[in-house]
Order: sequence, then structure tokens, then C-alpha cells
Amino acid sequence: MIFGKIEYLNLLPFHMFMKRFTKSSSAKMSMEYKRSVPAKVNAAFHARRVDAAFISSISARNSLNVGLGIIAKKSVKSVLVIPNRTSKKDKESASSNVLASVLGVEGEILIGDKALRYALKNSDYIDLAQLWYEKYNLPFVFALLCYHKDKKLYKKIEREFLKRDFRIPQYILKEAAQRTEVSKKEILEYLELISYELDTKAQRGLKKFYSLAK
Repeated sequence: MIFGKIEYLNLLPFHMFMKRFTKSSSAKMSMEYKRSVPAKVNAAFHARRVDAAFISSISARNSLNVGLGIIAKKSVKSVLVIPNRTSKKDKESASSNVLASVLGVEGEILIGDKALRYALKNSDYIDLAQLWYEKYNLPFVFALLCYHKDKKLYKKIEREFLKRDFRIPQYILKEAAQRTEVSKKEILEYLELISYELDTKAQRGLKKFYSLAK
């Protein structure tokens, strides 16, 4: 399996899970990662250079997916617009650029770990997930786990991932903190803002986004 890997903190629990899953006796399998930012992972997936990946929701509209996503129930702190800066899209993004347009927000768009670092040190930003929630009272789905084939495998990944209660080992937190310049405490607090289950309300939020992003 070739998996498109986005190394943002919001997927730290999932990548930790996949490392265990691929080594388990019941699911021994080889895993090769293609690492990049969301926009480039989207392109690699659609070009079939990767078998599966978390694809930006705006790019996943016609792709096969399971019930896993990167979802913000309210605020998220890693998808921001800095309104007092010149309008500028984030080249790493897809869904977030469209979301800013849908919400009518202008300024510089920041996503991912760099956005989180900014939010932890500043207050002059608009949290797009929070604004979406305030306007529509729905979660925002930033990405979906999409695949090209082997539906049974990815449904199993969905089931196994959602039923586990993860405690991230200190050594992994330490490595992530050093890589991102976000403290271990701040990482854990941030991950509390992220949901991965594409439940009924998240599906409604996704449907609403698609209707507005035409």
C-alpha cells in the first residue's frame, strides 16, 4: 500500500495507529509513504500515485471514502485567516482556501502546524472552523480518508481506529514537539479539537459545504 502522508499534527494519532495496524499479526502488510502537503497529496491521489490518503474535502467529492475524516466540531486553531494582511491563499491548502471564500473572509490564509504556532502566540486571526460553526451550527470536514480499491481493508482501518482510545507515548510527543515547535501540552490540547468520525452531523456539514462551494 502506498499511503499519502500529511505530517501535520492533526493526523498524529492516525499515523501512530497505522504503524501498529500494519505490523499486527492479523493485518501484516507493507506500507510505503509519500509525504507531502495536502494540495500535493490530493494531486498524487488523483493521479493514482498513492493508493489512499486523507484528501481535502473539496477535492474528495467524487472519490471513494470511508467514515474517517479530519473534522473540527467548533474551533480548530490550525486553519486561520489573518485579516490585517494582504489576501493570500495558502499553497498547501485546498478546502481551506475555498472555505475562506465561502465565508467571505479576506486576508492571508494559514493552515497546518504553522497556523497553530501563530494562533498560540497571537490573537489577530479568524478561526475559519469556528466562524463556520457560528454561521451554520455544524462541524467542518477538512479532509476524508479516500481510497481507490480494497474497500474491505479501509473499512477495517476505520473500525479499528475509531474503537481505540489512544494515549500518545511521551517519546512520540517529544519528537512531534521538537519537529513542530509546539509544546507537548499544546499538542494534546490541540488534538482535543480534532474529531475523526464522519458522523451524521459531520456529514451534514460536508453536504452544506459542497452546496455552497459550487
